[in-house]
Amino acid sequence: MNEFLEIEEEVLRMLKTVFDPEIPVNVYDLGLIYGVDINGSKCDITMTLTAPSCPAGDFIVEDIRQKVGSVDGIDEVNVQIVFEPEWTKDMMSEEAKLELGFL
Repeated sequence: MNEFLEIEEEVLRMLKTVFDPEIPVNVYDLGLIYGVDINGSKCDITMTLTAPSCPAGDFIVEDIRQKVGSVDGIDEVNVQIVFEPEWTKDMMSEEAKLELGFL
């Protein structure tokens, strides 16, 4: 596997270790991550929150910055919060829906 794919895989693995403290499912499987763009050692992440007034938003963003920033080859992590498109339960993975009792 080439170095870029290894870094991308590790970034996704790290995103799966970030949890909203109020929901026992990681942000990736919740469908909150809309995009990951790796350009050299810079990683730009576009994401949303389950609600615009999510009290854990700052905690989640900082957790993402720290964990993704710990990936070898990543020196800069930028997280952009967007609310378009609006998050819905349909964006969750099958595993997340099962974990939360939606299946």
